[in-house]
Amino acid sequence: MHIDSIVDGVVIDHIPAGGAMELYRYLGLDKLQCQVALIKNASSRKMKRKDIIKISGNIDINLDILGYINPGITINYIQDSKLIHKFQPTLPKRITGVIRCKNPRCITTIERDVPHVFKLTDARNAVYRCIYCETRAKREPF
Repeated sequence: MHIDSIVDGVVIDHIPAGGAMELYRYLGLDKLQCQVALIKNASSRKMKRKDIIKISGNIDINLDILGYINPGITINYIQDSKLIHKFQPTLPKRITGVIRCKNPRCITTIERDVPHVFKLTDARNAVYRCIYCETRAKREPF
């Protein structure tokens, strides 16, 4: 299989095998009008198998989502077919609209327009808590 390199865009690399579709949904890539390529189960020396997402075009990626889901992912910004910036996201201090509070008494479940906001309370264990009721977010392994 041959997937062309991109001239301008973003490559999200080192996604654990099978995780590209989840990232695709979280990032809302289906709403983009540019080319998006998902590569599943690519060979990797480091991970044995990995997924890759290539996005052609200059777009803003929500780094908070990537940092929350898996800070081991690598993000590569490409311009004129050259790598201009490569990094791994970090766990965000606050995250809005990604995690939903499961506490039935939380204001976010009672009031419709209250955003779901979580803060990082334990960086070592990646623990996030609702800013309204302090309920711990259930973090699914990725």
